[in-house]
This record gives sequence, C-alpha cells and structure tokens, in this order.
Amino acid sequence: MYSPTVRRRRLSNALKQFREAANMDSKEAAKRLGWQPSKVTRIERDEWRRPTVNDVMDLLDIYEVTDEATCNAMITLARESRRRGWWEEEYKDILGGALVGLEWEANDIEAFELALIPGLLQTADYATAVFKGGRVSEPAPIQRMVEARLARQRILTRENPPMFWAVIDEAALRKHVGGPAVMREQLHHLCRMAERPNIGIQVLLDTVGAHTAMTCGFTILDYEAPEDPTIIYVEAGAAGDLFLEKPEAVAAYRDSYGYLRASALSVEASAAYIEGLAKQLK
Repeated sequence: MYSPTVRRRRLSNALKQFREAANMDSKEAAKRLGWQPSKVTRIERDEWRRPTVNDVMDLLDIYEVTDEATCNAMITLARESRRRGWWEEEYKDILGGALVGLEWEANDIEAFELALIPGLLQTADYATAVFKGGRVSEPAPIQRMVEARLARQRILTRENPPMFWAVIDEAALRKHVGGPAVMREQLHHLCRMAERPNIGIQVLLDTVGAHTAMTCGFTILDYEAPEDPTIIYVEAGAAGDLFLEKPEAVAAYRDSYGYLRASALSVEASAAYIEGLAKQLK
C-alpha cells in the first residue's frame, strides 16, 4: 500500500540529488528549462501537488541522467505521485495535511503525547469530546471529523500494519475528556489495543518530573525504503504543523524518545496502571 505523499517526497529528494551530482544550482536548472527561478526549488522542497511526467523527464535530461532503469523509476514515481490517496478522495476537507499520507506508508511510528490520547488510539466518543473542546459546535462537522479520525485508524488493523509505539503522559490519562464514562471506555480501549502485536503503550508518570519533551508532543515516522528518510512530525497547534527531516533534528528527537521510553512504565506495568485508572472512574 503505497502513499502518493511518500512517493512525491521520494521523487523530490531524488531530483535534488541528481541536480547536485550534476554540479548545477537550482537557478541554472530553471534557466535552462525556461522556468520561473523558484520552480525547481519548489519541486525539491516537495511543494508541488501533482508532478508531471514531462517536468521530471526535462529535469533528468538536463541533469544528464541517462540510465534507463533510473529514468523509468523516476517516471513511475511521478505517475504514482499524481494519484490520490484514500484520504484525499474521502476526507480532503478534513485530512488535508501531509501527516496521514506520510504515516500510511511508514514502517514504524513512535508517538509521544502530553495532554491527549494519540489520535490513532482514540475512541469515537473521546474524539467527539476533543473536537467539541476545540470549539466546534455543529453536529455535522464534528461527525465528519470523527469519521475521518476513525478511518485514519485503519492503518493499525490493516494487513501488514506498521509498528506503533505510544508513550502517553499520565496527565492525558487522568484528564476526564468527555466525562467519566467516555474516559473509562477510552482507557479500556487503550488496553485492548495494547494487546495487538503491532502496538506498544507506555505511561510516563508525573513522578518522573521534568523531562526532555515537556513543551509538546511529537511523532517519529520511519520507513522501510532507505531512500525515504525519517520524518519528525510536531503538532504546533495554531502555528501549523512541523515536519523535520534534517539529520541533527531527527537525532535529537530520537534521543528524546529513547529517554521517554526508558523513563516510562514498562508495557505490562502501563497496562495495569491504565486498568487501575479505569476502575476508579464511576
């Protein structure tokens, strides 16, 4: 199950590497093709929506990429990048960002959440309460957003799902989102999901004190293909989402996640703790 989002990103990275191997800057490449100076830069930054085969072939030509297998692979990427993922077909108005497309082809997903249950593990009632808390009041938009969130969760139960690991701050588990009944069912749902072989859940207790990720949650997305580098997703709220790829940023977040996992309860102890919280909710 490939993702057009990942394919487009892979194509952008490859074209940048071909340009650099040709010892050519982006302005020179654009000039040779009669393009606007910013067009090559936008392509390499993956700021294009639907790559055209002709553009890709033109770039390969000026970069003197002549290997037939390589050219065919790039053309295939361009064609696959133009297709629409299921999220664009069904929920373009809700799932318009890059996250769903990037996580759909990920091999390993590691998430840390401070105040919320991770979206991939939320129940419908919990998600409804979250959206209402975000000041969405009309029933129809809320229902559609919940449907989109549940559809996104299919990634965890499909054939050949990714490995999903979540470290959840104790505060997110104790916050009565939607009231005691909704939260109790949400906690039970976490325990059921944790029984799946591709899902691991750990709880970071308040007693840990200060730690390396107190300002915001984040997600690490790793891919099986070596040409798809790791992405760090940081949800920045009203400021917009951040997608980080530079090796130093990836290394820093990976170190932080290692610390969080080492500081959190074990998987077994986490399940027992979550079950205990659920029993306290009357």
